[in-house]
Amino acid sequence: MRAAFSDALVRLAKADPKVLLLTGDHGYALFDNFRRECPAQYINAGIAEQNMVGMAAGLARVGFRPFVYGLSAFIPVRVLEQIKLDVAHDKLPVVFVGDGAGFVYSHLGTSHQATEDIACARSIPNLAVLSPADGHEMSACMEIAFQHAGSVYLRMGKSDRGHVHPHPRPFAIGQLLSVKEPAPNVAIAILATGSMVTTALEIANSHYPDAGVWSVPSIKPIDEYTVAEICLRHATVVVIEEHSILGGLGSVVAEIASERAPTRVLRLGVRDRFSHFCGTYYYLLHEHGLDCDALVSRIRRFVNGEA
Repeated sequence: MRAAFSDALVRLAKADPKVLLLTGDHGYALFDNFRRECPAQYINAGIAEQNMVGMAAGLARVGFRPFVYGLSAFIPVRVLEQIKLDVAHDKLPVVFVGDGAGFVYSHLGTSHQATEDIACARSIPNLAVLSPADGHEMSACMEIAFQHAGSVYLRMGKSDRGHVHPHPRPFAIGQLLSVKEPAPNVAIAILATGSMVTTALEIANSHYPDAGVWSVPSIKPIDEYTVAEICLRHATVVVIEEHSILGGLGSVVAEIASERAPTRVLRLGVRDRFSHFCGTYYYLLHEHGLDCDALVSRIRRFVNGEA
């Protein structure tokens, strides 16, 4: 996924000299090709993320198209006020790219783990939120972000979990992508975003072969009609995300269901707590109950009315 992001950024920058990359002293190897191909369009703002957002706002006002890159714990979480007031308030065309969302920077502890970024970003008016699941979705998200008239937060999670789609998958902002068709009259539907789409497919293929699976790369805006239709067709809608269950995709689906299509929505994500220990990425998934075995157990208990 990171390679798809880098390739798309270089492609956009070579086609439009107004495209700029601003980074807060991160992503050196990732941007080797960009600095080689578009050296005049690269700005290292240093470890000063708040200033960097203000700089991006000023550049956008005079016609540039800034892409602001940092770790998700810093972009958007550390600079939320600047995004809100400097950029989103005036609908400026700035794209914020938060890399390493969720537990990717696992060994670095709570300061570098970002499980609240979607909740923070989706509550800001005029700020779209994109969360691609693989390289194909990332390429499409970069094009959508560039074409979008306003501000965008693009969330990048674990980047080496393989392709969800066998080929490029262009889509419109707000659209849900079916990655596994449901059998007729099946009771369970699974929605997932980002790194958890791979997990959702693994769960469906191994334990719920009749269930449909949808990837949700556009969290805000989202096609509420399609979400409501899925809720109407299924007795249980399971939502899986590498994010807090408070304010993320699960909350989006539950909010839509409560207003338009009441059904049982199971939100599977990070509970309301910090990580107890540092460890590998997969250790932290296990600690927070986001590994396949734990997720399947939660789904079974929920379907059986036990939780």
